[in-house]
Amino acid sequence: MKFDSTNKPTGVRRIFLALSNSARALRWLAYNESAFRQELILLLITFGVIFTVDFSLYEKVMMLCATLFVMFAEIVNTAIEAIVDRVGLEIHPLSGLAKDLGSAGVFIAIIVFFCIWGSCFYTNYFSL
Repeated sequence: MKFDSTNKPTGVRRIFLALSNSARALRWLAYNESAFRQELILLLITFGVIFTVDFSLYEKVMMLCATLFVMFAEIVNTAIEAIVDRVGLEIHPLSGLAKDLGSAGVFIAIIVFFCIWGSCFYTNYFSL
């Protein structure tokens, strides 16, 4: 099977197809990836916090972006794992490295999350 690059949709149809593909991917993640489900719960908690706690608009946006960044990193990590598994299921050092690097990306995103959330709470509730 070959990919026909000359018969690709254009315009608004292309945008709707891309949105449909993205929605399908997000549904798959929600059903198949426990880490992504945990991050969806984190997103709900984020909305609860930013709508009930008195933070500045800038802080609320940063807290939401930090949460979405963790979800983005998890999506990229899952994509890397899917590609590596598609290429082959045998144990190979480069396959392990690719998966470890994806995991490290999620770890960095979580560090960014805690730095942003920690600084927001610290400056509002614990600073002198």
